[in-house]
Amino acid sequence: MIKQAIISGVVCSSILLAGCNGSESEEQVLAVGNDQKIAASEQSKILSELQDEIITSISEQTAIEEDVISIMLGSGAGSFDVSVGFPKKLKVDKKLIEQIIEDSIKKVAESENVTISEEIINIKIEKY
Repeated sequence: MIKQAIISGVVCSSILLAGCNGSESEEQVLAVGNDQKIAASEQSKILSELQDEIITSISEQTAIEEDVISIMLGSGAGSFDVSVGFPKKLKVDKKLIEQIIEDSIKKVAESENVTISEEIINIKIEKY
């Protein structure tokens, strides 16, 4: 439980710090490709929905429990980054996880009427 709280805190801090990039523009934007821009409030909502969708989809399509999955999402500088972590002792099919993440991104993007270009998506699967 404490491990999950620490991981959640690190993920939250990372997202907040990624938003503090020192630019003076009035609104932050989500890098979605095709010159489509999303306000910070929409970006936060989309990232939250995407995080929930990825964790739920991985849990449903594999035997991995939701509470052992750590995830960090971020966007900026023309990229959309997804980092997912699993315990070292857990065997993970990286290709399956990548496909689940890509499908989740498409599903959330369609439901929010945004386009996230596949070329800007960076997926990283790690063990902790």
